[in-house]
Amino acid sequence: MAGNAVLLCPPTHFEVRDRKNPYMHAPIDREKAQRQWEELRLALREAGLQVETIEPVPELEDMVFAANPVFVGYQEKIGKFVVPSEMKHPSRHREVPYYVEWFRKRGYEVVALDLRGEYLEGHGDLLWHPDGSRIWAGYGFRSTRGGIEKFRAAMRNLSIPVIPLHLVDEYCYHLDAALSPLNAEAAILCPDAFSSDALEKLHQGWRRIYELSREDTTRFLCNGIVANGYYIVPHLSKDLAHVLEQERLTPVVVDLSEFEKSGGGPFCMKNFL
Repeated sequence: MAGNAVLLCPPTHFEVRDRKNPYMHAPIDREKAQRQWEELRLALREAGLQVETIEPVPELEDMVFAANPVFVGYQEKIGKFVVPSEMKHPSRHREVPYYVEWFRKRGYEVVALDLRGEYLEGHGDLLWHPDGSRIWAGYGFRSTRGGIEKFRAAMRNLSIPVIPLHLVDEYCYHLDAALSPLNAEAAILCPDAFSSDALEKLHQGWRRIYELSREDTTRFLCNGIVANGYYIVPHLSKDLAHVLEQERLTPVVVDLSEFEKSGGGPFCMKNFL
């Protein structure tokens, strides 16, 4: 369930300070990261999306990954809403209030959960089915099963089903690294990233499932952005090119190598409004 506008955060303070996932390594070339971010912003605009930005905050080096601090949704009963995240790593805790306030000022209802002792990491682990009929929810490395269950209960009150998926590969520490919904009937995924139970649920949820290799997945091929017939992705393999042709999506390759050093791809860097 994607909108026609996205929120980005400029990489002004982006750097790798610690090791939160297996990809992370320093140093970051700040100038190159800025150029790559500008190229992503341009690609989103050329795909027909309005791009809005949030002011980056000093010392919040991961704030550039806009997908994680809040979950964004719409439901007729309450309209536009956000669910604030509870981030696993302390260095990301302070991002959340800035994002929540950005959305609050723009009329979004804030659905706050009591997540004490649990973790929930926004659109890193919570993906709308493209028709808005349900939410796929990953857990195991960042979000906890308890956090997902609290989110699930809140969404149940809004008549939105949530389907938990157990992640089992640390290189797919977020769901958005292992699953990319292409449309309401088709998705790409890395089978090695999921438990057998989760894979069964996924195959029940789409008419067409395309499996990518673990090698392709660790190059963030499942972390693309679907927008108005385009698939914005940092690399393109033969297998992915074939899938996109089958689903009538045009690939747009944007080099995001500096952000990959922090374990992030294009989907991590935006939040649909």
